[in-house]
Amino acid sequence: MNKNYYEIYFSNFKKVLNKLELNKLNLLFNKIKKAKKNKILIFGNGAGASIASHFANDLTNVAKIKTISFDNSAQITCFANDYGYENWVKKTIEYYANKNDLVIFLSASGNSKNMINAARYCKIKKISFFSITGFKKKNKLNQESPSFFWINSSSYNVVEAIQLLGLLSIVDRLAIK
Repeated sequence: MNKNYYEIYFSNFKKVLNKLELNKLNLLFNKIKKAKKNKILIFGNGAGASIASHFANDLTNVAKIKTISFDNSAQITCFANDYGYENWVKKTIEYYANKNDLVIFLSASGNSKNMINAARYCKIKKISFFSITGFKKKNKLNQESPSFFWINSSSYNVVEAIQLLGLLSIVDRLAIK
């Protein structure tokens, strides 16, 4: 193994962090503040589901903003079985979202069909939503999203780590009195 592996790895990480459009993160912060009298629904697949869960717990507990992540395997498999995996997020939004809620989608690639279909549904129903993605800037989810935060990396772990870092930075900012 290369002795400089970690130096190279974290140097790349720093480059990605330095290129972030932080004004987009501030836009999400403002959307969250605006939605605080309502609720926030956050969705992710795989590691994104655990990031969504962590963020939902912290935002609810620290900032007292009702935030729900949908990472219950029984519900996911029920909706996926009945409506197709590509529609379980959309169906969940149908059941749980109200007009003034905010929906957040996490997708490393931005090409997750379940997130894209849900974003299209939000557009039709005029439900505010925000996407956090990586890989290609013009990915399908970003193209559907009026607002998004893009992470310029093709590494799942880098994208997911920055998704979590960005979301938790918002929690910390909201905690400042």
